[in-house]
Amino acid sequence: MQTVFMTGAGGGMGFESFKAMLPDLGTLYNLVILVRDSEKNRKLFAPYTEQKGLSIVWGDLLNKDDVRKCIELSDIVLHIAAFVSPQADYFPKKAMQNNYGSTRNLIEAIKDAGKTETCRFVYIGTVAETGDRMPPIHWGRVGDPIKPSMFDYYAVSKVAAERYVIESGLRYWVSLRQTGIIGPAMAKIRDAIQFHNCLDNVLEYVSDRDSGRLMRNLCAFEAEGTLNPSFWGHIYNIGGGASCRVDTLTMYKIMYGEIGIRNIDCVIDPKVNATRNFHGQYYLDSDKLEDYLHFRSDSMQYFYDAYLRELGAAKAFGKIICKLPGGQRLMGAIIKSTFKKLLNSEHGTRHFIDANMEDHIEAYWGSRKAWEALPEKTSEIQHFTDWDTVVHIDHGYDESKPENELSFEDMQGAATFRGGELLSETMQKGDWKTRLRFRCAFGHEFEASPRLVLEGGHWCPVCERKSWNYGARAKVDPFFAQVWDPLHEPDELREYPKEVTELDV
Repeated sequence: MQTVFMTGAGGGMGFESFKAMLPDLGTLYNLVILVRDSEKNRKLFAPYTEQKGLSIVWGDLLNKDDVRKCIELSDIVLHIAAFVSPQADYFPKKAMQNNYGSTRNLIEAIKDAGKTETCRFVYIGTVAETGDRMPPIHWGRVGDPIKPSMFDYYAVSKVAAERYVIESGLRYWVSLRQTGIIGPAMAKIRDAIQFHNCLDNVLEYVSDRDSGRLMRNLCAFEAEGTLNPSFWGHIYNIGGGASCRVDTLTMYKIMYGEIGIRNIDCVIDPKVNATRNFHGQYYLDSDKLEDYLHFRSDSMQYFYDAYLRELGAAKAFGKIICKLPGGQRLMGAIIKSTFKKLLNSEHGTRHFIDANMEDHIEAYWGSRKAWEALPEKTSEIQHFTDWDTVVHIDHGYDESKPENELSFEDMQGAATFRGGELLSETMQKGDWKTRLRFRCAFGHEFEASPRLVLEGGHWCPVCERKSWNYGARAKVDPFFAQVWDPLHEPDELREYPKEVTELDV
């Protein structure tokens, strides 16, 4: 019987995966979980200490001995654990240490155990790796340019970790880029990050329990021998499909409408919401993962129901108030008053403006002038509505060809389209794994596999480590310009240095 090793079992996605897998334990596969020893986790897993087929290892992913102990027992690794936003926004170094460092420890342990050719490694990436995809470029797929938003160190750490996974040399790996997870946890978020999410932004969400079902099905299908071997060695977007696609403003209208607020101007102030530099997209390719793992069941209604449960008695109170003359304005004022502390906090959008933080103002609005031009009312904004139109992002090679037909000339063209050059003189036709040597438009030389570049959307690691230099890059990299130019002015050339890289771990 195979043994699955799961990290992050005490987290949101991890615990849903854990619960979904319980009925299989001891029959389809066994499960090992590595859990940080804390009072909270001891209490959480106390009911499962006698569970058949389950081994709980108390330890730390950053402790190599703890990791090796689990890897030695395992055939499949589900690396779900992550230090996520909004917490990661406050502690960039910790985010890199936990997200990149843990991934490196796991893969090194697999290699040390001699399991490079046998162990299945499942890495959970993030939609944040491709960053801001505001309309009109709000439809995306894997292979689109990697573009973590400015100051998003969670995304930066996950980009570095995903690169490590793809180039690890493991025979069986997969990177699943998780989207926004809807459920009770999202309904409880109270952080300044909610104002970074732009009103015209979009996300194709997925529920926490569908995410758990995805992980369970992956393990069950692999154990049963029904998972198509073509699944391995690729990157996929996790998305809930059409029923989980929504723009932020529509989501707010539904949420506030549940408590009787029909006039959105009463509760949303356009000047405290960013107009860009968040992350999110609708997926052109999320059905691929559904076709393999058959995990979808929930829609956005699942989140709205969780939101209403979180409101509790406040829902009835709000509906009563909103029926009174002037009630909607009063209720809106009450809700807005709860936002003040968040907006004035370290990462609050009002704090960015009041403190005249020019780099943040440019990142989230384009300029102070652009912020000042925002109307006082949401209803006065001409919101985007053409949600179904797809702007195609060209990946710079003939995608209609079978993978085994990928040629040296294809890679030359792809490098040129990225403003760079292929330095390697030969390449085996159809080889997506072997690293080739490239030079980027800024003169940095690096190695990368066709899989990393063409399917992953990654490019120069030196540029990625140094800074967010997107304005300058877009001028010399036609591939990247497709996801920058539609959202920015030609003179937006600010370079944002990065505080931490994977080399610091």
